[in-house]
Amino acid sequence: MRVAVAYKDTLVGRKVMMAVTGIVLFCFVVGHMLGNLQVFLGPAALDSYAVFLREFLHGGGLWLARTVLLASVGLHIWAATSLTLESWAARPIGYRMQRWRESTYASRTMVWSGPILASFVIYHILHFTTGSVHPDFLPGAVYHNVVSGFRVVPVSVFYIAAMLALGLHMYHGIWSMLQTLGLSHPRWNRLRFAFSTGVTLAVVLGNISIPVAVLAGIVR
Repeated sequence: MRVAVAYKDTLVGRKVMMAVTGIVLFCFVVGHMLGNLQVFLGPAALDSYAVFLREFLHGGGLWLARTVLLASVGLHIWAATSLTLESWAARPIGYRMQRWRESTYASRTMVWSGPILASFVIYHILHFTTGSVHPDFLPGAVYHNVVSGFRVVPVSVFYIAAMLALGLHMYHGIWSMLQTLGLSHPRWNRLRFAFSTGVTLAVVLGNISIPVAVLAGIVR
C-alpha cells in the first residue's frame, strides 16, 4: 500500500492514473453515445434501453457504474490539476517568444476544455437525469425528454458546443493515453493518429447528430 501511495505522488504515477481513468471515461463516452443513438429507432427502443439500465443487476448495476465513473472523474481531475500546477510552477516566468512545434491546439486547450466538460456534465445530469432544469421533464419518458429538451435552440447549441470541446479533449486524451501506456513508436504513430482522430470524430458527430436531428424535425 505504501508503494502504491508513493507511486501515485510521482509524475509517472499521476500520468498513468490519468491514462487508466481516461480509459474508463472513454469507454463510458462511447457506450453512452451508442445507447443514445437509439433515439433514431423511436421511443420504444430508447425507453426500453433506459429501463434495462435502471433494472440491470436489480438496480445495482447503474449505481455501480455511477460509483466507478465518479471515482474515475475525481482521480482524473486531481491528476490533471496537480500535473498542470506542477508544470506552471516549474517555469513561473513565461518565454519572451513562443513557437508551437510539438504541441497541438487540442493539447494547449486541455486546461479549459476540461472545466467546460465538467460544467456540461453537471448541466447534463440536471437536464436529463433529475429534470431540474428541464421545463417539460417526464420521469421515465426518456425519448420525450430528449426530443422536448433539444427543441429548445439554446440548449441544443450548448450541447453542440460542449461536444466540440469534448472532441478536442478526447483527441488529445486518447493520443496521450496511448503514449503513456507505451504505445508510441514512429512505426505506430500514424495508426495512433488515425485511431485518435477516427474515434473522436465518430463520438462527436454521433452526439451532435441527435440535437441536429431534433431541430431538423427528423426525430419527432
